[in-house]
Amino acid sequence: MDMGRESRWEKDAMTVEIVFALVTASVLAATVFAVTFALVVALGISGPARHPVLTCGAALGAAAGAWRAVRVLRRFDAQRRKGH
Repeated sequence: MDMGRESRWEKDAMTVEIVFALVTASVLAATVFAVTFALVVALGISGPARHPVLTCGAALGAAAGAWRAVRVLRRFDAQRRKGH
């Protein structure tokens, strides 16, 4: 490194890791919501119960996606600090 400045390959690696975290988080969130939606359809949930179940599915999907993004980025930061 040059006086604490990041090299070009380190910046590129960070960019790739951020994109990977966002893509995998989005896929996980969509999968969680799709499973919830499939259960609503399969179990025939309708009427006033349908909206809260789908809202909970969306909230669970968002939480799972956020967890995935944070996990990937923390793991990358830990590896970067170790020098791998």
